[in-house]
Amino acid sequence: MDDAKYQAKIKSVEELKRAIGPRPRSGKVVMCHGTFDVVHPGHIRHLMYAKGKADILVASLTCDAHIEKANFRPFVPENLRALNLAALDMVDYVVIDPMPKPLQNLAEIQPDYFAKGYEYVAEGMPPATQEEKKVLDGFGGEFIFTPGDIVYSSSKIIETMPPDIASDKLISLLDAEGLTFQDLRDAVSGFDKLTVHVVGDTIVDSYTHTTMIGGQTKTPTMSVRFEERTDFVGGAGVVAKHLRAGGANVVFTTVLGNDEWLDFTKNDLKEAGVELRAVVSENRPTTNKNAIVCGGYRLLKVDTLDNRPISDKILEEIGASLQNCPADAVVFSDFRHGVFNPTTIPDLIQKIPDGAFRVADSQVASRWGNICDFQGFDLITPNEREARFSLGDQDSVIRPLALKLYQAANCKNLILTLGERGLIAYRERRQVEQDVRSFFAIDSFANHVVDAVGSGDALLAYATLAHVAHGNEVVATVLGAMAGAVECERDGNVPVTTDDLINKINQVERRATFNND
Repeated sequence: MDDAKYQAKIKSVEELKRAIGPRPRSGKVVMCHGTFDVVHPGHIRHLMYAKGKADILVASLTCDAHIEKANFRPFVPENLRALNLAALDMVDYVVIDPMPKPLQNLAEIQPDYFAKGYEYVAEGMPPATQEEKKVLDGFGGEFIFTPGDIVYSSSKIIETMPPDIASDKLISLLDAEGLTFQDLRDAVSGFDKLTVHVVGDTIVDSYTHTTMIGGQTKTPTMSVRFEERTDFVGGAGVVAKHLRAGGANVVFTTVLGNDEWLDFTKNDLKEAGVELRAVVSENRPTTNKNAIVCGGYRLLKVDTLDNRPISDKILEEIGASLQNCPADAVVFSDFRHGVFNPTTIPDLIQKIPDGAFRVADSQVASRWGNICDFQGFDLITPNEREARFSLGDQDSVIRPLALKLYQAANCKNLILTLGERGLIAYRERRQVEQDVRSFFAIDSFANHVVDAVGSGDALLAYATLAHVAHGNEVVATVLGAMAGAVECERDGNVPVTTDDLINKINQVERRATFNND
Protein backbone atom coordinates (compact mmCIF):
# COMPACT_ATOMS: atom_id res chain seq x y z
CA MET A 1 0.00 0.00 0.00
CA ASP A 2 1.28 3.47 -0.87
CA ASP A 3 0.82 5.41 2.36
CA ALA A 4 3.09 8.35 1.46
CA LYS A 5 0.22 10.86 1.46
CA TYR A 6 -0.76 9.75 4.97
CA GLN A 7 2.83 9.73 6.22
CA ALA A 8 3.12 13.33 5.07
CA LYS A 9 0.54 14.30 7.69
CA ILE A 10 2.71 12.96 10.51
CA LYS A 11 4.92 15.79 11.75
CA SER A 12 7.46 16.57 14.42
CA VAL A 13 6.53 19.50 16.67
CA GLU A 14 8.91 21.82 14.81
CA GLU A 15 7.49 20.75 11.41
CA LEU A 16 3.96 21.25 12.69
CA LYS A 17 4.73 24.74 14.02
CA ARG A 18 6.06 25.74 10.59
CA ALA A 19 3.00 24.26 8.87
CA ILE A 20 0.35 26.03 10.96
CA GLY A 21 2.29 29.23 11.73
CA PRO A 22 2.33 31.26 14.95
CA ARG A 23 -0.66 32.86 16.70
CA PRO A 24 -2.68 34.79 15.76
CA ARG A 25 -3.60 32.72 12.73
CA SER A 26 -6.08 33.33 9.93
CA GLY A 27 -7.56 29.85 10.51
CA LYS A 28 -8.37 28.30 13.88
CA VAL A 29 -6.42 25.24 15.11
CA VAL A 30 -7.90 22.60 17.39
CA MET A 31 -5.83 19.90 19.05
CA CYS A 32 -6.97 16.50 20.39
CA HIS A 33 -4.76 14.27 22.49
CA GLY A 34 -5.03 10.61 23.48
CA THR A 35 -3.66 7.09 23.20
CA PHE A 36 -5.84 6.04 20.23
CA ASP A 37 -4.71 2.43 20.69
CA VAL A 38 -7.69 1.14 18.73
CA VAL A 39 -9.57 3.88 16.85
CA HIS A 40 -13.23 3.24 17.62
CA PRO A 41 -16.55 5.06 16.97
CA GLY A 42 -16.13 7.18 20.10
CA HIS A 43 -12.81 8.49 18.79
CA ILE A 44 -14.33 9.25 15.38
CA ARG A 45 -17.19 11.25 16.90
CA HIS A 46 -14.72 13.13 19.12
CA LEU A 47 -12.49 14.03 16.18
CA MET A 48 -15.41 14.98 13.93
CA TYR A 49 -16.82 17.27 16.60
CA ALA A 50 -13.42 18.91 17.15
CA LYS A 51 -12.88 19.43 13.41
CA GLY A 52 -16.24 21.13 13.19
CA LYS A 53 -15.00 23.84 15.58
CA ALA A 54 -11.84 24.83 13.69
CA ASP A 55 -10.10 24.92 10.32
CA ILE A 56 -7.16 22.64 11.20
CA LEU A 57 -7.31 19.52 13.39
CA VAL A 58 -4.11 18.28 15.02
CA ALA A 59 -4.27 14.80 16.56
CA SER A 60 -1.64 14.25 19.24
CA LEU A 61 -0.98 10.77 20.57
CA THR A 62 0.92 9.42 23.57
CA CYS A 63 4.11 7.59 22.61
CA ASP A 64 4.52 3.91 23.49
CA ALA A 65 7.03 4.59 26.26
CA HIS A 66 4.44 6.36 28.43
CA ILE A 67 1.50 3.95 28.11
CA GLU A 68 1.35 1.94 31.33
CA LYS A 69 -2.34 1.77 32.22
CA ALA A 70 -2.91 -1.86 31.18
CA ASN A 71 -0.92 -5.03 30.54
CA PHE A 72 0.42 -5.74 27.04
CA ARG A 73 -0.24 -2.14 26.01
CA PRO A 74 -0.05 -0.36 23.72
CA PHE A 75 -1.57 -3.02 21.50
CA VAL A 76 -0.83 -0.95 18.40
CA PRO A 77 2.65 0.65 18.22
CA GLU A 78 2.90 4.43 17.98
CA ASN A 79 3.86 4.66 14.29
CA LEU A 80 0.83 2.56 13.31
CA ARG A 81 -1.44 4.55 15.62
CA ALA A 82 -0.19 7.73 13.97
CA LEU A 83 -0.82 6.30 10.49
CA ASN A 84 -4.36 5.26 11.50
CA LEU A 85 -5.14 8.83 12.51
CA ALA A 86 -3.45 10.31 9.44
CA ALA A 87 -5.67 8.17 7.21
CA LEU A 88 -8.78 9.95 8.55
CA ASP A 89 -9.97 12.80 6.29
CA MET A 90 -10.90 15.08 9.19
CA VAL A 91 -7.36 14.93 10.63
CA ASP A 92 -4.96 17.45 9.09
CA TYR A 93 -1.81 16.70 11.09
CA VAL A 94 -0.60 14.05 13.54
CA VAL A 95 2.13 14.44 16.14
CA ILE A 96 3.58 11.76 18.46
CA ASP A 97 4.16 13.22 21.92
CA PRO A 98 7.41 11.97 23.50
CA MET A 99 6.33 13.23 26.96
CA PRO A 100 3.99 11.55 29.46
CA LYS A 101 1.65 14.58 29.41
CA PRO A 102 0.74 16.93 26.51
CA LEU A 103 1.72 20.04 28.46
CA GLN A 104 4.95 20.80 26.60
CA ASN A 105 3.36 20.25 23.18
CA LEU A 106 0.43 22.48 24.11
CA ALA A 107 2.85 25.25 25.09
CA GLU A 108 4.82 24.94 21.85
CA ILE A 109 2.01 24.32 19.33
CA GLN A 110 -0.37 26.81 21.01
CA PRO A 111 -3.64 25.62 19.43
CA ASP A 112 -6.65 27.91 19.62
CA TYR A 113 -8.68 25.07 21.13
CA PHE A 114 -7.84 21.91 23.05
CA ALA A 115 -10.61 19.32 22.69
CA LYS A 116 -11.39 16.95 25.56
CA GLY A 117 -14.06 14.35 26.11
CA TYR A 118 -17.08 15.29 28.23
CA GLU A 119 -16.00 12.79 30.92
CA TYR A 120 -13.08 15.08 31.81
CA VAL A 121 -15.40 17.80 33.11
CA ALA A 122 -18.65 15.99 33.97
CA GLU A 123 -17.73 15.51 37.64
CA GLY A 124 -15.37 18.43 38.12
CA MET A 125 -12.04 19.12 36.48
CA PRO A 126 -9.40 16.50 37.44
CA PRO A 127 -5.85 17.62 38.38
CA ALA A 128 -4.34 16.66 35.00
CA THR A 129 -6.94 18.75 33.17
CA GLN A 130 -6.29 21.64 35.54
CA GLU A 131 -2.59 21.47 34.53
CA GLU A 132 -3.62 21.67 30.88
CA LYS A 133 -5.89 24.63 31.62
CA LYS A 134 -2.98 26.51 33.20
CA VAL A 135 -0.91 26.04 30.02
CA LEU A 136 -3.84 27.12 27.81
CA ASP A 137 -4.46 30.22 29.92
CA GLY A 138 -0.80 31.14 29.48
CA PHE A 139 -1.20 31.82 25.74
CA GLY A 140 -4.93 32.45 25.45
CA GLY A 141 -6.11 29.01 24.30
CA GLU A 142 -9.47 27.51 25.22
CA PHE A 143 -10.97 24.13 26.07
CA ILE A 144 -13.82 22.65 24.11
CA PHE A 145 -15.54 19.53 25.46
CA THR A 146 -17.12 17.07 23.07
CA PRO A 147 -20.57 15.59 23.87
CA GLY A 148 -20.52 12.51 26.08
CA ASP A 149 -23.41 10.57 24.61
CA ILE A 150 -21.22 7.63 23.45
CA VAL A 151 -18.19 6.40 25.36
CA TYR A 152 -16.02 3.49 24.21
CA SER A 153 -12.95 1.94 25.82
CA SER A 154 -9.97 0.79 23.73
CA SER A 155 -8.90 -1.44 26.63
CA LYS A 156 -12.24 -3.24 26.73
CA ILE A 157 -12.25 -3.74 22.96
CA ILE A 158 -8.69 -5.13 23.01
CA GLU A 159 -9.29 -7.39 26.01
CA THR A 160 -12.57 -8.74 24.60
CA MET A 161 -11.38 -9.50 21.07
CA PRO A 162 -7.92 -8.25 20.15
CA PRO A 163 -7.63 -7.71 16.38
CA ASP A 164 -4.98 -9.65 14.48
CA ILE A 165 -2.53 -7.01 13.33
CA ALA A 166 0.71 -8.99 13.63
CA SER A 167 1.55 -8.45 9.96
CA ASP A 168 0.81 -4.72 10.17
CA LYS A 169 3.03 -4.37 13.23
CA LEU A 170 5.85 -6.24 11.51
CA ILE A 171 5.69 -4.16 8.32
CA SER A 172 5.61 -0.97 10.37
CA LEU A 173 8.63 -2.09 12.40
CA LEU A 174 10.62 -3.12 9.32
CA ASP A 175 9.78 0.14 7.54
CA ALA A 176 10.86 2.19 10.54
CA GLU A 177 14.23 0.40 10.51
CA GLY A 178 14.69 0.62 6.74
CA LEU A 179 14.44 -3.17 6.48
CA THR A 180 12.66 -5.58 4.11
CA PHE A 181 11.75 -9.25 4.10
CA GLN A 182 14.72 -9.79 1.81
CA ASP A 183 16.97 -8.48 4.59
CA LEU A 184 15.57 -11.24 6.82
CA ARG A 185 16.36 -13.87 4.20
CA ASP A 186 19.83 -12.43 3.58
CA ALA A 187 20.66 -12.57 7.29
CA VAL A 188 19.98 -16.32 7.36
CA SER A 189 22.57 -16.93 4.66
CA GLY A 190 25.46 -15.88 6.90
CA PHE A 191 24.89 -18.33 9.74
CA ASP A 192 27.17 -21.04 8.35
CA LYS A 193 30.22 -18.84 8.88
CA LEU A 194 29.77 -18.71 12.66
CA THR A 195 31.11 -20.74 15.57
CA VAL A 196 28.99 -20.90 18.72
CA HIS A 197 30.01 -22.44 22.04
CA VAL A 198 27.10 -23.63 24.21
CA VAL A 199 27.69 -24.33 27.91
CA GLY A 200 24.94 -25.76 30.06
CA ASP A 201 22.90 -28.57 31.56
CA THR A 202 22.02 -31.55 29.39
CA ILE A 203 18.59 -33.04 30.03
CA VAL A 204 17.44 -36.30 28.46
CA ASP A 205 13.66 -36.04 28.14
CA SER A 206 11.84 -39.39 28.10
CA TYR A 207 8.20 -40.05 27.36
CA THR A 208 6.82 -43.36 28.55
CA HIS A 209 3.55 -43.97 26.71
CA THR A 210 0.98 -46.19 28.40
CA THR A 211 -2.61 -47.38 28.13
CA MET A 212 -5.05 -47.32 31.03
CA ILE A 213 -5.89 -50.74 32.47
CA GLY A 214 -7.76 -49.77 35.61
CA GLY A 215 -7.29 -49.11 39.29
CA GLN A 216 -6.83 -51.16 42.42
CA THR A 217 -9.87 -51.78 44.59
CA LYS A 218 -8.12 -51.44 47.96
CA THR A 219 -5.79 -48.52 47.24
CA PRO A 220 -6.04 -45.45 44.96
CA THR A 221 -3.40 -46.87 42.63
CA MET A 222 -3.71 -46.36 38.89
CA SER A 223 -2.79 -49.30 36.66
CA VAL A 224 -1.40 -48.68 33.14
CA ARG A 225 0.15 -50.91 30.48
CA PHE A 226 3.53 -49.96 29.00
CA GLU A 227 3.43 -49.26 25.26
CA GLU A 228 6.70 -47.55 24.32
CA ARG A 229 9.31 -45.05 25.47
CA THR A 230 10.89 -42.30 23.38
CA ASP A 231 13.99 -40.34 24.43
CA PHE A 232 15.27 -36.94 23.32
CA VAL A 233 18.32 -34.87 24.15
CA GLY A 234 16.97 -31.65 25.62
CA GLY A 235 18.01 -28.80 27.88
CA ALA A 236 21.15 -27.06 26.67
CA GLY A 237 21.63 -29.94 24.24
CA VAL A 238 18.66 -28.95 22.12
CA VAL A 239 19.85 -25.33 22.07
CA ALA A 240 23.09 -26.64 20.56
CA LYS A 241 21.09 -28.67 18.02
CA HIS A 242 19.01 -25.64 16.98
CA LEU A 243 22.19 -23.64 16.43
CA ARG A 244 23.68 -26.45 14.37
CA ALA A 245 20.47 -26.80 12.34
CA GLY A 246 20.87 -23.08 11.63
CA GLY A 247 24.19 -23.82 9.96
CA ALA A 248 26.65 -22.75 12.64
CA ASN A 249 29.64 -24.75 13.79
CA VAL A 250 28.63 -25.68 17.34
CA VAL A 251 30.70 -26.80 20.33
CA PHE A 252 28.76 -28.03 23.38
CA THR A 253 30.35 -28.30 26.82
CA THR A 254 28.29 -30.07 29.47
CA VAL A 255 28.37 -32.58 32.31
CA LEU A 256 27.18 -36.15 31.78
CA GLY A 257 27.07 -39.10 34.14
CA ASN A 258 28.83 -42.37 33.41
CA ASP A 259 25.50 -44.12 32.89
CA GLU A 260 23.08 -45.41 30.25
CA TRP A 261 22.53 -41.90 28.85
CA LEU A 262 26.18 -41.17 28.14
CA ASP A 263 26.43 -43.03 24.82
CA PHE A 264 22.87 -42.05 23.89
CA THR A 265 23.71 -38.34 24.25
CA LYS A 266 27.04 -38.70 22.44
CA ASN A 267 25.44 -40.47 19.49
CA ASP A 268 22.50 -38.08 19.27
CA LEU A 269 24.69 -34.98 19.21
CA LYS A 270 27.17 -36.57 16.81
CA GLU A 271 24.32 -37.30 14.41
CA ALA A 272 23.19 -33.67 14.74
CA GLY A 273 26.69 -32.46 13.87
CA VAL A 274 27.44 -30.92 17.28
CA GLU A 275 30.96 -31.20 18.69
CA LEU A 276 30.44 -32.54 22.22
CA ARG A 277 32.92 -31.76 24.98
CA ALA A 278 31.49 -33.81 27.81
CA VAL A 279 32.88 -33.76 31.33
CA VAL A 280 31.97 -37.26 32.52
CA SER A 281 31.26 -37.59 36.22
CA GLU A 282 31.27 -40.79 38.23
CA ASN A 283 29.44 -39.08 41.07
CA ARG A 284 26.41 -37.50 39.41
CA PRO A 285 23.92 -38.91 36.89
CA THR A 286 22.93 -37.50 33.54
CA THR A 287 19.74 -35.55 34.19
CA ASN A 288 16.76 -37.56 32.95
CA LYS A 289 13.13 -36.51 33.15
CA ASN A 290 10.70 -39.31 32.38
CA ALA A 291 7.07 -38.31 31.82
CA ILE A 292 4.51 -41.12 32.17
CA VAL A 293 1.86 -40.39 29.55
CA CYS A 294 -1.56 -42.02 29.28
CA GLY A 295 -4.26 -41.04 26.83
CA GLY A 296 -2.45 -37.81 26.03
CA TYR A 297 -2.22 -36.79 29.70
CA ARG A 298 0.95 -36.68 31.78
CA LEU A 299 0.19 -38.77 34.83
CA LEU A 300 3.55 -38.44 36.51
CA LYS A 301 7.11 -37.27 35.90
CA VAL A 302 10.03 -39.18 37.38
CA ASP A 303 13.30 -37.21 37.50
CA THR A 304 16.74 -38.72 37.95
CA LEU A 305 19.15 -35.88 38.74
CA ASP A 306 21.60 -34.26 41.12
CA ASN A 307 21.00 -30.54 41.51
CA ARG A 308 23.96 -29.93 43.77
CA PRO A 309 26.64 -27.58 42.42
CA ILE A 310 29.31 -29.19 40.27
CA SER A 311 32.67 -29.90 41.89
CA ASP A 312 35.66 -27.60 41.59
CA LYS A 313 37.32 -30.18 39.32
CA ILE A 314 34.36 -30.18 36.90
CA LEU A 315 34.20 -26.38 37.02
CA GLU A 316 37.88 -26.22 36.12
CA GLU A 317 37.38 -28.53 33.12
CA ILE A 318 34.40 -26.52 31.84
CA GLY A 319 36.36 -23.29 32.28
CA ALA A 320 39.30 -24.71 30.35
CA SER A 321 36.95 -25.75 27.53
CA LEU A 322 35.59 -22.20 27.39
CA GLN A 323 39.01 -20.61 27.30
CA ASN A 324 40.34 -22.96 24.64
CA CYS A 325 37.47 -22.56 22.17
CA PRO A 326 37.54 -19.44 19.97
CA ALA A 327 33.92 -18.58 19.23
CA ASP A 328 31.82 -15.84 17.70
CA ALA A 329 29.21 -16.36 20.42
CA VAL A 330 29.00 -18.11 23.79
CA VAL A 331 25.61 -19.26 25.07
CA PHE A 332 25.06 -20.07 28.75
CA SER A 333 21.97 -22.29 28.81
CA ASP A 334 21.06 -22.57 32.48
CA PHE A 335 18.51 -25.09 33.77
CA ARG A 336 19.95 -25.05 37.32
CA HIS A 337 20.93 -28.70 37.39
CA GLY A 338 24.41 -28.11 38.75
CA VAL A 339 26.48 -26.27 36.13
CA PHE A 340 25.36 -22.75 37.00
CA ASN A 341 24.99 -21.27 40.48
CA PRO A 342 26.09 -18.04 42.21
CA THR A 343 29.53 -19.56 42.85
CA THR A 344 30.28 -20.91 39.37
CA ILE A 345 28.74 -18.15 37.23
CA PRO A 346 31.34 -15.41 37.92
CA ASP A 347 34.19 -17.86 37.28
CA LEU A 348 32.70 -19.10 34.00
CA ILE A 349 31.97 -15.56 32.79
CA GLN A 350 35.64 -14.69 33.24
CA LYS A 351 36.58 -17.62 31.00
CA ILE A 352 34.56 -16.36 28.01
CA PRO A 353 36.97 -15.41 25.20
CA ASP A 354 37.32 -11.71 24.47
CA GLY A 355 35.10 -10.46 21.67
CA ALA A 356 32.56 -13.29 21.87
CA PHE A 357 28.88 -12.31 21.79
CA ARG A 358 27.57 -13.36 25.22
CA VAL A 359 24.09 -14.88 25.57
CA ALA A 360 22.29 -16.24 28.64
CA ASP A 361 19.01 -17.96 29.36
CA SER A 362 18.10 -19.11 32.87
CA GLN A 363 14.97 -21.22 33.10
CA VAL A 364 12.89 -21.60 36.25
CA ALA A 365 10.20 -24.04 35.14
CA SER A 366 11.00 -26.27 38.13
CA ARG A 367 14.20 -24.76 39.55
CA TRP A 368 15.41 -21.48 41.03
CA GLY A 369 17.51 -19.88 38.31
CA ASN A 370 17.87 -16.12 38.14
CA ILE A 371 18.61 -14.41 34.84
CA CYS A 372 20.01 -11.39 36.69
CA ASP A 373 22.98 -13.56 37.74
CA PHE A 374 24.30 -13.07 34.20
CA GLN A 375 25.30 -9.41 34.42
CA GLY A 376 26.33 -7.34 31.41
CA PHE A 377 25.53 -9.92 28.72
CA ASP A 378 24.88 -8.98 25.10
CA LEU A 379 21.55 -10.85 24.99
CA ILE A 380 19.22 -12.49 27.51
CA THR A 381 15.95 -14.22 26.59
CA PRO A 382 13.76 -14.91 29.65
CA ASN A 383 10.02 -15.45 29.66
CA GLU A 384 7.58 -13.41 31.75
CA ARG A 385 7.57 -15.86 34.68
CA GLU A 386 11.36 -15.86 34.84
CA ALA A 387 11.43 -12.06 34.71
CA ARG A 388 8.94 -11.74 37.55
CA PHE A 389 10.81 -14.32 39.60
CA SER A 390 14.18 -12.62 39.16
CA LEU A 391 12.78 -9.21 40.13
CA GLY A 392 10.34 -10.38 42.80
CA ASP A 393 7.67 -8.46 40.90
CA GLN A 394 4.21 -9.89 40.31
CA ASP A 395 2.42 -6.59 39.82
CA SER A 396 4.09 -4.47 37.09
CA VAL A 397 2.56 -4.46 33.63
CA ILE A 398 4.74 -5.83 30.87
CA ARG A 399 6.61 -2.85 29.46
CA PRO A 400 7.76 -1.43 32.82
CA LEU A 401 8.59 -4.98 33.91
CA ALA A 402 10.77 -5.47 30.83
CA LEU A 403 12.51 -2.14 31.37
CA LYS A 404 13.16 -2.97 35.02
CA LEU A 405 14.71 -6.32 34.06
CA TYR A 406 16.74 -4.73 31.27
CA GLN A 407 18.22 -2.30 33.77
CA ALA A 408 18.69 -4.87 36.56
CA ALA A 409 20.53 -7.31 34.29
CA ASN A 410 22.61 -4.50 32.77
CA CYS A 411 22.33 -6.25 29.40
CA LYS A 412 22.66 -4.80 25.91
CA ASN A 413 19.66 -6.63 24.47
CA LEU A 414 16.63 -8.19 26.15
CA ILE A 415 14.00 -10.37 24.49
CA LEU A 416 11.18 -10.97 26.96
CA THR A 417 8.95 -13.74 25.61
CA LEU A 418 5.22 -13.60 26.36
CA GLY A 419 3.85 -16.86 24.96
CA GLU A 420 0.89 -16.35 22.64
CA ARG A 421 1.24 -12.58 23.17
CA GLY A 422 4.58 -12.54 21.32
CA LEU A 423 7.49 -10.65 22.86
CA ILE A 424 8.88 -7.28 23.83
CA ALA A 425 12.51 -6.38 23.18
CA TYR A 426 14.76 -3.73 24.69
CA ARG A 427 18.02 -2.70 23.08
CA GLU A 428 20.95 -0.41 23.77
CA ARG A 429 20.50 3.20 22.66
CA ARG A 430 23.56 4.41 20.77
CA GLN A 431 24.57 8.04 20.75
CA VAL A 432 24.84 8.12 16.95
CA GLU A 433 21.30 6.81 16.58
CA GLN A 434 19.11 8.95 18.80
CA ASP A 435 16.05 8.19 16.66
CA VAL A 436 16.36 4.44 17.26
CA ARG A 437 13.63 3.29 19.61
CA SER A 438 14.83 1.61 22.79
CA PHE A 439 12.07 -1.03 22.74
CA PHE A 440 9.66 -2.68 20.33
CA ALA A 441 7.04 -5.43 20.43
CA ILE A 442 6.41 -8.32 18.04
CA ASP A 443 3.29 -10.48 17.96
CA SER A 444 3.50 -14.26 17.69
CA PHE A 445 3.88 -15.69 14.18
CA ALA A 446 2.52 -19.12 15.14
CA ASN A 447 -0.48 -20.09 13.01
CA HIS A 448 -1.56 -23.07 15.07
CA VAL A 449 0.18 -24.03 18.31
CA VAL A 450 0.70 -27.79 18.55
CA ASP A 451 3.42 -27.92 21.22
CA ALA A 452 4.87 -24.74 22.73
CA VAL A 453 7.64 -26.59 24.59
CA GLY A 454 11.03 -25.65 23.16
CA SER A 455 9.96 -22.50 21.33
CA GLY A 456 12.17 -20.41 23.61
CA ASP A 457 15.19 -22.56 22.74
CA ALA A 458 14.62 -22.00 19.02
CA LEU A 459 14.16 -18.27 19.56
CA LEU A 460 17.38 -18.03 21.57
CA ALA A 461 19.36 -19.94 18.94
CA TYR A 462 18.27 -17.96 15.89
CA ALA A 463 18.29 -14.58 17.67
CA THR A 464 21.90 -15.31 18.65
CA LEU A 465 22.92 -16.28 15.12
CA ALA A 466 21.26 -13.23 13.58
CA HIS A 467 22.73 -10.83 16.12
CA VAL A 468 26.24 -12.02 15.32
CA ALA A 469 25.79 -12.46 11.55
CA HIS A 470 23.72 -9.34 10.82
CA GLY A 471 24.20 -7.02 13.80
CA ASN A 472 20.68 -5.57 13.70
CA GLU A 473 18.57 -6.08 16.81
CA VAL A 474 15.26 -6.02 14.93
CA VAL A 475 16.40 -8.59 12.35
CA ALA A 476 17.65 -10.84 15.17
CA THR A 477 14.46 -10.53 17.20
CA VAL A 478 12.13 -11.09 14.23
CA LEU A 479 14.06 -14.18 13.09
CA GLY A 480 14.11 -15.50 16.65
CA ALA A 481 10.35 -14.99 16.94
CA MET A 482 9.77 -16.76 13.62
CA ALA A 483 11.96 -19.72 14.64
CA GLY A 484 10.01 -19.97 17.90
CA ALA A 485 6.76 -19.98 15.90
CA VAL A 486 8.01 -22.82 13.69
CA GLU A 487 8.83 -24.84 16.81
CA CYS A 488 5.33 -24.19 18.23
CA GLU A 489 3.64 -25.52 15.11
CA ARG A 490 4.92 -29.11 15.41
CA ASP A 491 5.03 -31.81 18.03
CA GLY A 492 8.25 -32.42 19.92
CA ASN A 493 11.39 -30.34 20.36
CA VAL A 494 12.72 -30.84 16.83
CA PRO A 495 15.56 -28.50 15.72
CA VAL A 496 14.46 -25.70 13.37
CA THR A 497 16.40 -25.62 10.11
CA THR A 498 17.21 -22.61 7.93
CA ASP A 499 14.79 -23.99 5.32
CA ASP A 500 12.07 -23.98 7.98
CA LEU A 501 12.90 -20.38 8.79
CA ILE A 502 12.95 -19.23 5.15
CA ASN A 503 9.56 -20.89 4.62
CA LYS A 504 8.16 -19.01 7.62
CA ILE A 505 9.58 -15.69 6.34
CA ASN A 506 7.96 -16.30 2.94
CA GLN A 507 4.67 -17.27 4.57
CA VAL A 508 4.57 -14.15 6.73
CA GLU A 509 5.54 -11.96 3.76
CA ARG A 510 2.70 -13.38 1.64
CA ARG A 511 0.22 -12.68 4.40
CA ALA A 512 1.59 -9.19 5.05
CA THR A 513 1.54 -8.18 1.38
CA PHE A 514 -1.78 -9.89 0.57
CA ASN A 515 0.03 -12.14 -1.93
CA ASN A 516 -1.38 -15.67 -1.97
CA ASP A 517 0.59 -16.88 -4.98
